[in-house]
Amino acid sequence: MDVIHFPDDHRPPRWKQPVLALGNFDGVHRGHRKVLDRLCRVAGERGVTSVVMTFDPHPPRVVRPDKAPPLLMTTAQKLEAIAGAGVRGAAIVRFTAELSRWDPETFVRAVLVDWLRVSEVWVGANFLFGHDRAGNFSLLRALGARYGFKAEKIDPVRYKDFVVSSTRIRRLISEARVDEAGALLGHQYFVDGKVVPGDQRGRTIGFPTANLCTENELLPPRGVYATTATIGGVVLPSVTNIGVRPTVEDSGRLSIETHIFDFSRDLYGASVRLGFVQRLRDERAFDSLDALKQQIAADCGRARVLFDRLSL
Repeated sequence: MDVIHFPDDHRPPRWKQPVLALGNFDGVHRGHRKVLDRLCRVAGERGVTSVVMTFDPHPPRVVRPDKAPPLLMTTAQKLEAIAGAGVRGAAIVRFTAELSRWDPETFVRAVLVDWLRVSEVWVGANFLFGHDRAGNFSLLRALGARYGFKAEKIDPVRYKDFVVSSTRIRRLISEARVDEAGALLGHQYFVDGKVVPGDQRGRTIGFPTANLCTENELLPPRGVYATTATIGGVVLPSVTNIGVRPTVEDSGRLSIETHIFDFSRDLYGASVRLGFVQRLRDERAFDSLDALKQQIAADCGRARVLFDRLSL
């Protein structure tokens, strides 16, 4: 997938009459995937180029940083998911304070027309753009008629009883409802990270752990989770504690510790994708290491039953 940035890069000459889906696409959830699947199908039928446009940084970081939400994905994770859906191009607009002051027509003319030369633009039903969010779909359609492109509105996607949205998924994760978040995402909520040295206390009680350092912004609340650890493309069952380890230290430092079942390889420096399957319990302090060991064994037992049911 070609990735270009505004205003630094030129549109690749091989992009033919781009059909553009415009939005933030945080999480690349079920709703996003439906849009991307349709985008690729339409572009393929017409012999044109499917392109997704998104913004970096996330616009609220610039216009209202005190209210900006933590993101479900890093930019690299989002581009990976978009490419995996079969999209041919990604156009990333560098969102700045100056750009936030552009009126809707300036944005359309500079980015959609002069830069990308789009043939069609798709946006969500509630899409707003331009200074003070003054532009809506009706204005986009009128500007499209003026500048020679079509505008299409995409209806929200529902999963069971819920409208699928990044906002709802963030709330579920912040409430530790990672299984429900995964249902709306269409995949496990995951974070990527590197394994870093810990104090190796886990191996002394029979449960060695990989300590993960991640750049992902949103972590589920403190507690113990059934998880998957993907290493080199291999998915492994595991349990993960997110917390401050109150039984063994009082520093208050948050850590992510994962015990991978039946696994003994040295992982220092390895890249791990940690997927959250289900919350098992709250983090709590134990009276002794033996009591902690018994609880970890019980946690692993519950997780194994869960993984057997899921046929991991």
